[in-house]
Amino acid sequence: MATGFGIIGCGMIATFHARALAEIRGAKLIGCYDAITAASARTANQHGCEAFENLKDLLADNRIDVVTICTPSGAHMEPACAAAKAGKHVVVEKPLEITLKRCDRIIEACRKHKVVLSAIFPSRFHRSSLDLKKAIEQKRFGRLTMGDAYVKWFRTQEYYDSGAWRGTWELDGGGALMNQAIHSVDLLTWLMGPVAEIRAQTATLAHRRIDVEDTAVATLRFKSGAIGVIEATTAAWPGYLKRIEIHGSEGSAVLEEEDLKVWDFAKKRAIDRAIHQRMADQQSGGGGASDPSAIGHHAHAMQFRDVLRAIRTGKKPAIDGPEGRRSVEIILGIYKAAETGKTIALPLKSDPSLAARRR
Repeated sequence: MATGFGIIGCGMIATFHARALAEIRGAKLIGCYDAITAASARTANQHGCEAFENLKDLLADNRIDVVTICTPSGAHMEPACAAAKAGKHVVVEKPLEITLKRCDRIIEACRKHKVVLSAIFPSRFHRSSLDLKKAIEQKRFGRLTMGDAYVKWFRTQEYYDSGAWRGTWELDGGGALMNQAIHSVDLLTWLMGPVAEIRAQTATLAHRRIDVEDTAVATLRFKSGAIGVIEATTAAWPGYLKRIEIHGSEGSAVLEEEDLKVWDFAKKRAIDRAIHQRMADQQSGGGGASDPSAIGHHAHAMQFRDVLRAIRTGKKPAIDGPEGRRSVEIILGIYKAAETGKTIALPLKSDPSLAARRR
């Protein structure tokens, strides 16, 4: 019997969740809900599911085993906790939430009610990302020395004007970092390991009527001793493919979108020939560099399959609540470093205040 899914929040990202679920044998989209009735009706019509008139009815439906949360970022906690209380497994689109306290409340609710929680970070499931992770685990880089993430995208003013929540601290939780670059922040630290300290600068340079940053640069020191950089912007016209660069004393690799562009190691292995052949055949699309809708859903499907595996086996999903929380903490640390001009140590002792960022 198929596992039933419900979608809460019917904006743009809900479309990618629905398309991913349609490709998974053993999964079925039962229904959707949005506070804006027209949005849920549109999603139901497009994807052949039921439009629920209120959240309570969706959560009470016994056909639904899992809910995916696609509301604005700062409105993830309430439906996620309600779903957990109703006994539904919970998948939350990135970021898990916009403060550590709200992340922790989701994590605790899912723990208390013994349901699976997974935070959406599909970049980890790409073959190239897994190749990088395996090479690091095999110590092929020698001592890791640098790990960098570059997300130089472009968003029009119309993009920010298209939704009242966009570009606000209260519901977007931040700008180029929290909304766009968080996938790269997650991937970089999954590969490089925990961050020990942060220095940063942020600015709003090219957009109006937004409270958040459209440009940010942070330098990191990882617990391993390696150092790195995160650069993120939505003000680099026309928008460029995101990059992850990993360097060490015995090797280097560069990932551009899903494609490996550099794969060089002092000690060669047989697998390197196959990877280089794959590199010669690859060609990245534009990703979300200039169009937020120009992303694929195939990695979402891989993550949903991982969630179904976790439900079936009783084991943790690859990206559970604490894993999803990590990138939020790093980004909040960057904001705090930029606000104070100080070096910020992780883990954070408390949530940075939104008040300073609103000024």
